[in-house]
Amino acid sequence: MTTDAAALETGEFIEAGGHRTHYHETGSGETLLFIHGSGPGVTAWANWRLAIPVFAQTYHVLAPDVLGFGYSDRPAGITYGKDVWVKHLIAFLDAKGVRKCHIVGNSMGGGLAIALAVARPDLVDRMVLMGSSGLPFPITPGLEAVWGYEPGREAMRTLIADYFAYDGSIATEGLVELRYAASMQPGFQESYSRMFPPPRQNGINDLATPVEDIKRITAQTLLVHGREDKVLPLSTSYELFSLLPNAQLHVFGHCGHWTQIERMAEFNAIVAAFFSGPNRT
Repeated sequence: MTTDAAALETGEFIEAGGHRTHYHETGSGETLLFIHGSGPGVTAWANWRLAIPVFAQTYHVLAPDVLGFGYSDRPAGITYGKDVWVKHLIAFLDAKGVRKCHIVGNSMGGGLAIALAVARPDLVDRMVLMGSSGLPFPITPGLEAVWGYEPGREAMRTLIADYFAYDGSIATEGLVELRYAASMQPGFQESYSRMFPPPRQNGINDLATPVEDIKRITAQTLLVHGREDKVLPLSTSYELFSLLPNAQLHVFGHCGHWTQIERMAEFNAIVAAFFSGPNRT
């Protein structure tokens, strides 16, 4: 089990649903599953590197690279989408012997968390949805840019400074280079370009869960969103808040899509308090 945050991208591997799956595991206690988003070059560690060491002090943390992302398998001929990814996540939890867990899902990962809670409510305790997909909405220019990314340092700088973050100064040379280099790893862009082909509105619709199914989710849910999010509209979280029977909503002002990075300390504190709070069902 990896316990040192300095391990960076290097984690462990396990067979999940017949696929070699890369993941990070650390800490002890109740299981907490982190599900990453869909940005170019993304991995579980890239998304959650600032949260994993914090939550590992209290929880048994699992953070897999979803099928086709990071260092997990990229099956030849596969058609990526919500059903494939949810099946893979369930297989991963089964391979790790997890019978119930808390979930934190970012963007695409939030949409997958919602679908997982519908498919297997027995697996889900509490759920945090951060800048979450899961409902249909007209594709934003930001998401069009994210899913249509063609590798390049300036393209990555634009994504970070103009779309992911509220404060563009977060796009330091080091961060731009880190995320650009990640997007250039062998096989990364090849699989990524196949996931959300034009018309990219189809990708949003695929990640959506029917409203009537969402209404039946009983898990305690915390919705977190940046008010200035240019990738996933804040209106999606408002709508999810109206649909989920046991939901809370926290909106950060002066914050874009990267809530867990731009508002790191506050995000971690709010999520920790939610997981340890009383049962409000």
